[in-house]
Amino acid sequence: MNAKSLKTLEYDKIIAQLGEYASSPLGRRLCEDLLPSSDIDEIRQNQAETSDALTRVRQKGSISFSGLRDVKDSLKRLEIGSSLGITELLSVSSLLTVSARAKAYGRHEDSELPDDSLEGFFSMLEPLTPLNTEIKRCILSEDEISDDASPGLRHVRRSMKVINDRVHTQLNALLNSNRTYLQDAVITMRDGRYCLPVKAEYKNQVSGMVHDQSATGSTLFIEPMAVIQLNNQLRELEIQEKKEIEAVLADLSSQASPYVEEIRQNQDTLARLDFIFAKAALSRHYKCSEPVFNARGYLNIKEGRHPLLDPSKVVPINIHLGKNFDLLIVTGPNTGGKTVSLKTVGLFTLMGQAGLHIPAFDGSELAVFEEIFADIGDEQSIEQSLSTFSAHMTNIVSILQQADSRSLCLFDELGAGTDPTEGAALAMAILSFLHNMQCRTMATTHYSELKVYALTTPGVENACCEFSVENLQPTYRLLIGIPGKSNAFAISKKLGLPDFIIEDAKGRLEANDETFEDLIAHLEESRVTIEKEQEEIRAYKEEAAKLKSRLAQKEERLDDRKEKLLRQANEEAQRILREAKETADQTIKNVNRLAASSGVNKELEAERAKLREKMNQVDQKLAIKTKGPKKTISPKTLQVGDTVKVLSLNLNGTVSTLPNAKGDLYVQMGILRSQVNIKDLEMVEEPAAQEPAGKKESRKTGSGKIKMSKSFSVSPEINLIGMTTDEAVPILDKYLDDAYLAHLPQVRVVHGRGTGALRAAVHKKLKRLRYVQEFRLGEFGEGDSGVTIVIFK
Repeated sequence: MNAKSLKTLEYDKIIAQLGEYASSPLGRRLCEDLLPSSDIDEIRQNQAETSDALTRVRQKGSISFSGLRDVKDSLKRLEIGSSLGITELLSVSSLLTVSARAKAYGRHEDSELPDDSLEGFFSMLEPLTPLNTEIKRCILSEDEISDDASPGLRHVRRSMKVINDRVHTQLNALLNSNRTYLQDAVITMRDGRYCLPVKAEYKNQVSGMVHDQSATGSTLFIEPMAVIQLNNQLRELEIQEKKEIEAVLADLSSQASPYVEEIRQNQDTLARLDFIFAKAALSRHYKCSEPVFNARGYLNIKEGRHPLLDPSKVVPINIHLGKNFDLLIVTGPNTGGKTVSLKTVGLFTLMGQAGLHIPAFDGSELAVFEEIFADIGDEQSIEQSLSTFSAHMTNIVSILQQADSRSLCLFDELGAGTDPTEGAALAMAILSFLHNMQCRTMATTHYSELKVYALTTPGVENACCEFSVENLQPTYRLLIGIPGKSNAFAISKKLGLPDFIIEDAKGRLEANDETFEDLIAHLEESRVTIEKEQEEIRAYKEEAAKLKSRLAQKEERLDDRKEKLLRQANEEAQRILREAKETADQTIKNVNRLAASSGVNKELEAERAKLREKMNQVDQKLAIKTKGPKKTISPKTLQVGDTVKVLSLNLNGTVSTLPNAKGDLYVQMGILRSQVNIKDLEMVEEPAAQEPAGKKESRKTGSGKIKMSKSFSVSPEINLIGMTTDEAVPILDKYLDDAYLAHLPQVRVVHGRGTGALRAAVHKKLKRLRYVQEFRLGEFGEGDSGVTIVIFK
């Protein structure tokens, strides 16, 4: 890419902002050196890295690479066997710390997540934890080595401390005994030796070595004879301490030298990651998306926003170029957004080819260009004696010499700065040449001749920047397919120019020009009208959809209400029937007791059986009144284990057996197992998630609620021991009715052994009941002959 276009399109400002998001000098250097690429595979790889980094930031938060330092010079010294200093080793340690932090950040918490394009970078990092730990243990800061760095250093520093204490003890004694001779009661150091400040007139009173004197000569700094030997020992220990420190640094350097390549690789990888995450941060700041690249020369920018404009004021634009046309001529008034549109296209292309996301909607497409040429702005040069026109033409000549089908050319006010007729002719010739070269070209102009050229030339399209004459303000919307209008007369009239001058100006227009301007005005009015009508149609469609939705909801509520009323009526009828049956049973029981001695028991029993049969028939009719299935179930599609709804009971259950020839089958409903007909069933869609039991119970209504409550109250066993035959038979009869209505599969009747009279009466009663399938005496463990097991149909 040529440097002139990069500066013209303000690519350098984007790079400057990108560098601010890098957290290390090495990453910032990579940002500053970033240039667009023309290799589509490299571009797609760079875009994928930016997208993956942005995804990680959204999932895990940001990562900092602060602490990453350039240690390549130190690594070269290690390669030749030199020892590193304290600062250099601390830099290596800092780099390894950043490596460990980045390695932990890059590790997937969920092993099932697929690897992204950054996985390779994170896997290349080698934290070298033992080496980093050893450096941190030995070096506390740039000015301090730990006493524990080596046994020799620890011994030397302990000795130094002892001698220091002895020196201070001696000097404090002299200080207290010779306070008159001293200028100040302090201990000071000169040339690394402990001294006392002695007054000049008393210098002979304090024996020792003079190391310095004050500026006035009134004070001499004397090292007392008593501490000279101690100071000498202290100096020797300081030299020994320095040697021990050098030995520690040499040992740490020798430990680091085998890992020179790993450390160098860590530095390069971390710098690259810092650069990639800086691109992700820039994308997040501008709310960008990854563009789709193609090699067909096709651009389609959706809701693009120039990143250097105020985000609260910038108007998004839609631009497409290179599919049905490869030359776009943009017209319209000044300050209407034509130049911004040019720069947006050029800057987006540069950013995308550099691996940066663009501030536009998802799905925006960009083409890969070998070169991007831009002739935008005032190129006037006094030093080179070039006018505005000459400067532009010099630039255009250079562009025409280099442009080809893999180039994007952007021209602002092409042909301006000279005679309008000649300028328009030149502009058409230049654009025609580029069009024939199949260059992707976008140009702005005020010339009406170029509008006509776009209307009459295949592969060339008009566009304009919308302008509101009422407000005298541009809307900054780019409208492709519509030529722009200068609106000079309308704007002048709004600003107060007299009408007679405007009419005189219109009269001086050529007839063709006036007709063309009128045509453009008519097209603009038609466009505005069509947009308003489309907006009204869209509003009507939305209103119709809302009304349709409300009607469907209303019909659904009415259906639910109707079904609820029918179900409540059915439940009420069943409740009344059950109460009547219980009353009748109790009445018959009382009558049986009274009539036992009269010998009319058989007649009463027969009448009672008829009453029960009639009530059961009514019960069945009421059950049939429940709502039929919404969709008939085919016996072929029904399988064991399917979830169905028994409509007569309003209960959900599971199919236990397949239907027989009559369509009868068994359905398990909780603790109940009942035989029903397939016509009484409705398929139930399996719910996405199982609801708590409490919620399911709360939804059961209708007859299901009555039968479920009954099933919970009826015991699977009745005890008749101690009753007479006349007492036991009515109680047994009532119990068997309730158990059968509750859909218990079988019950246990306890009558005991005794004389066998009660067992015989029970068996006689069971033989006469049609809903009893079979009965038998209990087996071992069930109560033997003292119990009868009754199985219902």
